[in-house]
Amino acid sequence: MANLKEIRNRISSVSSTMQITSAMKMVSAAKLKKAQDAITAMRPYSDKLTELLQNLSATLKEDAGSELAEQREVNKVLLVAITSNRGLCGAFNSNIIKAVSKRATTAYANQEVSYVAIGKKAYDAFKKTKQVIANKSEVYDDLTFDHVAEIAEMLMEKFVSGEYDRVEIIYNSFKNAATQELMIEQFLPIVPLEGDANLSTDYIFEPSKLEIVEELIPKSLKTQLYKAIRDSFASEHGARMTAMHKATDNATELRDQLKLTYNKARQASITNEILEIVGGADALSD
Repeated sequence: MANLKEIRNRISSVSSTMQITSAMKMVSAAKLKKAQDAITAMRPYSDKLTELLQNLSATLKEDAGSELAEQREVNKVLLVAITSNRGLCGAFNSNIIKAVSKRATTAYANQEVSYVAIGKKAYDAFKKTKQVIANKSEVYDDLTFDHVAEIAEMLMEKFVSGEYDRVEIIYNSFKNAATQELMIEQFLPIVPLEGDANLSTDYIFEPSKLEIVEELIPKSLKTQLYKAIRDSFASEHGARMTAMHKATDNATELRDQLKLTYNKARQASITNEILEIVGGADALSD
């Protein structure tokens, strides 16, 4: 059994750790509220814009300007991995890294795969492959639509130029503070709406369909990527808050166990001292 000084030092260390994890939990909870409000307000707009885009995509096959919807043989794939810049958020980052790696080695085992890292954890994980074409971790320094739009424009340019035949984004979608859902979405080419192919004939286009294509599709893609990053951002804080809450609970339990061990050791030490004193007194009386 460890001596009393060692146990006291461990209790002090665990207590300090508990204070840190508790503070990090409160900070993440405060940031989560703002991030959750942002993604909740954005989802209806993003979903409706995506729905309009999918309906429109069914009519783009013969139109000029539909290169973003062009379905071609997949030889080169670009995977956009969205993680965080920091750790201490449980399995949040590792789930994305595992999903991206599995996607590259199974679904696209026979294709040439490259990566775009949004988040330092993704870049650190895939830089050794020498296939990371861009590291956009700085987007979290100032997470605005304009900064995300620059990334979306880069992805669109690479698809239109023929550098890549498919672009997918992989991220954690926010459900609640304790739950994040892994999402794999096809970014390019545009996924047409499943169902009745004549559904789009109900639309009257004003201005012309070509103008709508040129304006709506890029805006929708930028919004889709911005929503994914916002989702991931909210999920990160939720995952960190949950992880720090569990860490605080574990530290509290460990501290209580150490205090119990300390009290038992101290009681045993006092008992031994009493026995020594009694034994010494008996020896003197004899």
